[in-house]
Amino acid sequence: MNLALEDVSFTYPGGAEALRGVSLRIAAGEAVAIVGENGAGKTTLVKQLNGLLKPSRGRVTVGEWDTREHTVAKMAARVGFVFQNPDDQIVERSVGEEVAFGPRKLGQSPADVAANTAAALAMVGLSAEEKTHPYDLTAPQRKLVTLASVLAMRTPCVIFDEPTMGQDARGVALIGGIVERLKAEGRTLINITHDIDFCAAHFERVIAMADGRVLADGPAADVLARADLLATTNVEPPQLVRLAQALALPAAPLTVEAFVQALQARDQ
Repeated sequence: MNLALEDVSFTYPGGAEALRGVSLRIAAGEAVAIVGENGAGKTTLVKQLNGLLKPSRGRVTVGEWDTREHTVAKMAARVGFVFQNPDDQIVERSVGEEVAFGPRKLGQSPADVAANTAAALAMVGLSAEEKTHPYDLTAPQRKLVTLASVLAMRTPCVIFDEPTMGQDARGVALIGGIVERLKAEGRTLINITHDIDFCAAHFERVIAMADGRVLADGPAADVLARADLLATTNVEPPQLVRLAQALALPAAPLTVEAFVQALQARDQ
């Protein structure tokens, strides 16, 4: 599903201007990461896409829908949003009921609710916790519960807000696998992150933001190699990119395989 922001600005009631004339388009099936320091406008931007916030100026469209013309509940059928803090999202008293909450609200049939809930719990590795109260789980597990609740909704667009925060290596790998599966299904994915290595491994396009504006927007290998630009957003390039630059490799590899190939090509 195509997404578009056209000259979007947003000012909070207290007067803080969080977005300043942002224009961008995200095509159906793209996987896009948004990076930048806290307060850059990243979360404010993506909240425009599911209607939680409406632009003060400009226009936001999700498919053919103008977000100002549709309720948040209706937008939820198109855009799933995994919050940064799972405790801002959880409302039910068991993991299974929490994951089933969204599909039910979207009007899925009982059979589809059951099937999608079971599949989402399996994807995040929490099938055995279906009857568990969410607050009897650890914070990283609760984050996986909220991820499952969005997966069960089967929305064409999924937004992740800092999905790997608090996760150990196993959790990061699990979420990376889910991202790759959603990409293979053709979903539109947007990831707000400070985890630049995760960004480099799984997202082909990167948008860098600062002070409510887009500073750079392009292929991940290009944007993440611009150490000078990233420094203005308080973000460091991925570890492999920094190592490649230290070794004066001509390319900016984002994977171990690409790094090895660049190193071998230099030494030939």
